[in-house]
Amino acid sequence: AWGIICLSLAFAWQLYTIFILVRLHELVPGIRYSRYLQLAIVSFGPKLGKLLALFPVMYSSGGACVIMIINGGHILDLLFKTICDHEAICHVQSLTRTEWFLVFMCVAILVAQLPNLNSMVGVSLIGAITAIGYCTLIWVLSVTKGRPTDISYYQFDVAKSNMEKIRDKLNALGIIALAFKGHNLILEIQGTLPSNQRHTSYKPMCTGVTISYIVIAMCQYPLAIVGFWAYGNKVPISGGLLSAFSQIHGANISKLIMGSIYLLVLVNHLCAFQVYAMPAFDNLEMRYTTKKKKPCPKWVRTCLRIFFGGVTFFVAVTVPFLGSLALLIGGMVLPMTFAYPCFMWIAMKKPRPNGVVWSINLGLGCLGIVFSVLIVIAAAWTLADKGLNANFFRP
Repeated sequence: AWGIICLSLAFAWQLYTIFILVRLHELVPGIRYSRYLQLAIVSFGPKLGKLLALFPVMYSSGGACVIMIINGGHILDLLFKTICDHEAICHVQSLTRTEWFLVFMCVAILVAQLPNLNSMVGVSLIGAITAIGYCTLIWVLSVTKGRPTDISYYQFDVAKSNMEKIRDKLNALGIIALAFKGHNLILEIQGTLPSNQRHTSYKPMCTGVTISYIVIAMCQYPLAIVGFWAYGNKVPISGGLLSAFSQIHGANISKLIMGSIYLLVLVNHLCAFQVYAMPAFDNLEMRYTTKKKKPCPKWVRTCLRIFFGGVTFFVAVTVPFLGSLALLIGGMVLPMTFAYPCFMWIAMKKPRPNGVVWSINLGLGCLGIVFSVLIVIAAAWTLADKGLNANFFRP
């Protein structure tokens, strides 16, 4: 019950901040703020805006792509072993994890030749359909197969101190909060919609956000409820419900269904890579056009995207344990989702001080900053207590 309450509060909170960003996109007639960093600079000033928003925006794009290469390489490995029945049928040895990373990155960069977000409607649609597909398959099959007899919904270590229990609860809240990301892309997506003084992009963007988040809720809530009911404490620390499902029910599921789930996850990661990488592509192309004073040719665009893919692949191989740092680094960028939009609203809309709107936004913004600090402290405490398998260059 507490998990669902916290998930619902986080869902409503981040949805509120999304609508703030959608409203601020065209707050000034004739000006469209299509970049999160641009809106932060206008709201907080050039120095403070860059200081607050530059790292979160860079990590949300580049870091997400690195995580997708790591996860995508792992899914490719699982898909190969599922199809080949752990090499019993194919008699071919699986690639190393680094080689799977390279395969995923090459396919992702090959797909990433679309020029901008306007041309990525089909890719986004495929990504959404595959996400709905694998989420639905996992929770429906989990219900169908039933619960293992030895699961528990309680912690085994009853000797934990109160402070350690508080740390665990903060880590759990951090995991829930990090399920919602992508605020850095909201303004860019809205920037692709047509707009004029009579018909701005506000209403169609609100409609799109509403429909998309209804679909997201239809995926997340069944997955969270059924996942907890079906697996309880059997969910591994890394890998989530997909790992729990494959470990517990994989032997009783046909290769066709398991392979389909892995394939859907893989296609979703490839599509998501394009969307999260697009701000980085745009930034690289903007720097080229600014320096050369001419449009970016197609061959230069291709080279820049190959360069970005090479950098993210190098980081994935260098720091394959980046997922273990997700709470620590993710906690640092949480204000971009839960706090900064509230402060942007106060700075740009200038509501009446001490009024209801001013108080709500100030309260949520401050709460978001405090929440972020607590998540970072809890994550750092966990790493200091349990250690970190820092397997540099050894995926």
